[in-house]
Amino acid sequence: MFPALETELKHETLPDPYEDFMYHHLQYYGYFKAERDSLPDSAKHQYARKTNPRLVLNGSFGERDLIPDPLQRKKLLYSSMLTSHLLKSRQLLHNEFGEANPRLREPRDLFGFFSGSAPLQAPRWPIECEVVKENIRHIGNEKIPEIVGEEKGTVVYQLDSVPTEGSCFSSSRVGGKRGDIKELAVTLQGPDDNTLLFESRFESGNLHKAVRVDTYEYELTLRTDLYTNKHTQWFYFRVQNTRKDATYRFTIVNLLKPKSLYTLGMKPLMYSQLDADTHNLGWRREGKEIKYYKNHMGDGLQPFYCLTWTVQFPHDQDTCFFAHFYPYTYTDLQCYLLAVANNPVQSQFCKLRTLCRSLAGNTVYLLTITNPSQTPQEAAAKKAVVLSARVHPGESNGSWVMKGFLDFILSNSPDAALLRDIFVFKVVPMLNPDGVIVGNYRCSLAGRDLNRHYKTILKESFPCVWYTRNMIQRLLEEREVLLYCDFHGHSRKNNIFLYGCNNNDRKYWLHERVFPLMLSKNAPDKFSFPSCNFKIQKCKEGTGRVVMWRMGIVNSYTLESTFGGSTLGSKRYTHFTTEDLKSLGYHVCDTLLDFCDPDQTKFTQCLAELKELLQQEIHKKFSALGQDMDLEGSWNDISLSDIESSTSGSDSSLSDGLPVHLLSIAHELNQKMYKKKKKKPLQTRKQRNEQYQKNNMIQEFKSTEYAPERAEIASTLQKQPTFFKTSGNTSSSTIKNEKPRMNELNGRDKGTSLDPPKMTTSILTKNKERMQRKKPRFTISCSPKRSTNTSQEQPAPDMKPNWSRNTFPATHRGGANVVSYPSLHIYTYP
Repeated sequence: MFPALETELKHETLPDPYEDFMYHHLQYYGYFKAERDSLPDSAKHQYARKTNPRLVLNGSFGERDLIPDPLQRKKLLYSSMLTSHLLKSRQLLHNEFGEANPRLREPRDLFGFFSGSAPLQAPRWPIECEVVKENIRHIGNEKIPEIVGEEKGTVVYQLDSVPTEGSCFSSSRVGGKRGDIKELAVTLQGPDDNTLLFESRFESGNLHKAVRVDTYEYELTLRTDLYTNKHTQWFYFRVQNTRKDATYRFTIVNLLKPKSLYTLGMKPLMYSQLDADTHNLGWRREGKEIKYYKNHMGDGLQPFYCLTWTVQFPHDQDTCFFAHFYPYTYTDLQCYLLAVANNPVQSQFCKLRTLCRSLAGNTVYLLTITNPSQTPQEAAAKKAVVLSARVHPGESNGSWVMKGFLDFILSNSPDAALLRDIFVFKVVPMLNPDGVIVGNYRCSLAGRDLNRHYKTILKESFPCVWYTRNMIQRLLEEREVLLYCDFHGHSRKNNIFLYGCNNNDRKYWLHERVFPLMLSKNAPDKFSFPSCNFKIQKCKEGTGRVVMWRMGIVNSYTLESTFGGSTLGSKRYTHFTTEDLKSLGYHVCDTLLDFCDPDQTKFTQCLAELKELLQQEIHKKFSALGQDMDLEGSWNDISLSDIESSTSGSDSSLSDGLPVHLLSIAHELNQKMYKKKKKKPLQTRKQRNEQYQKNNMIQEFKSTEYAPERAEIASTLQKQPTFFKTSGNTSSSTIKNEKPRMNELNGRDKGTSLDPPKMTTSILTKNKERMQRKKPRFTISCSPKRSTNTSQEQPAPDMKPNWSRNTFPATHRGGANVVSYPSLHIYTYP
């Protein structure tokens, strides 16, 4: 068409822009590494451009401009491109008449990129929305207070000396240290001095040091458990000289647990003295900007964690208290027990005794709660329930659950009276009074966690748990213990739940889970059954739960109540109050009635539900492992310990062992208990003859001691040869010696026939009397304190009290038959 144009511009052809972009794009991302000419389409298009003058794309035609008009030249080029049969691009736009538009489409999203000079595309809104432009600049994470320390701050409170690890308890006295009480807080310089005055030297308080790092900002150090260097979680302290309009910040710098409920919304507790006096307002949750984070200022040997919060005090010149949870002190318990002892009605069925004295000499109280029994048989048939609390002194929520239980069981409610009729309750409301008094979180004054030493043999060093275990051992000899439960608190999980022990006896398979499941149904907004765990860890062998279970109590539990709140039902996302915890004590009583209901419908229904839940858990475990298993056959033979995960142990799960000063004592006691006495070999014939004569004398003495019984049996055998076989070589001298007893027996029973059943009963009765002389603890007849009728017949071994229809008898499932009735203090209650 233009021969001259083809000759001039043959070497000035340009590549296709789209193809050139794609070549660089693919090569940049590593999808294409060949040469450009290796592309089939590229070669075809390059050949077409070089051989067809209509596809020559050039903005300049060189010095020889054959078509001077630019518009005409552009139309010519576009027309040649659009009419070419080699052009297969889909990027050209078409108008409504189907004609091609001489421009390319916008790049696809896949290949779109931002240009450094081009503006960003504005967000597109629906046309109905009104839009106001607003941009926020994000700076970073929320600010966490930096630990300043006493080097840059001012110490405003510090205890003089705190006994730590390496020292041990020596003595105690009422009022503590002798002498005048020192003023540890700073002295105010005038009425305008706004320094807070700290104090914690009261019952259950434990603040060690306070450092003022800013006008209204303080760093606090908690005191560790006495005679240890750890266990900091519980806090309880007092502040004075407050200002109403100021925002204060408190930061505790030496907490030890890496996880805490403070990260899940839990708040500290505050108590205002002025609000309590004027508005009758007590403890309440307060605090803002609450954070729990790691302290990077430690020594590196033991990581510390910080808890920080801000607060505004409600009044000027107020006295306020801060605490980890609602305090319940030893004095609070004594006031409660004093009121019970002075109540003329409650004191009839609640007897207060001293279980033991603690290491510091404080009384460990034992309550025995049961209604007076009408007959000794009814008293002996009662089962026992053992409850305890505050083995960990910083878990005060256990005391509030215990208070709720005592409030109900000592009330005049018909259900409470029914429980007292069918059970004997043994209650230890505060196992570790020493730790509660001094403000420890976990340990006693021995510097060790008592809930890891229930197997101890050191009665003098761990008296509280030693006497508790001994009391339960004696109780098991008297009667069946249906349930043991120790009340605790939990610092990392919400809700309330139980830890139990898997039962290895297939006869009672899953029975230990029935009570927790019933409790979850009675308190659905507080108790979480999925949080319960029944696996026994090796580090928990010394706990009360495991020790009592190994002693034979199937239903042995640790009840864990959270420091935080509930995630269930109507209580969801709320903190637990003291009323919530006390209501759980009532639910424990209610669940006991359901558990012992003679109508076993609820029990059977719970067992079926537990089996279904266990099947689902087994399926889940095997599905997670990618295995299939047929559970139609012997699925209940699978070990429950293999299915359950371990409980989330505390920071004191591993026992610290005994203190150094107790190791030698424990070693000596172990040697005395387990040392086998070796018999000395008899060296001479004289020694052997003496031993032989001694053994003969012992045998002769035994034969003369039981001669009357043998004579009576022999005389009976002579009269009744059809029932008993006698030996034909009985010596005449023996028969002669037995004649007086025979004549006495015949004279006493003259006029009555000595039939074999009666004689057998008589022999068995006398044998029991002989055995009773060996064991003075048990008697065949009951204590005369209740009954003076000496002619009362002995009840049958499996005789049970005659319960009315509206009562719930405590059934003996698999329990041993009662063959004798112990003469114990239980018969004297009231």
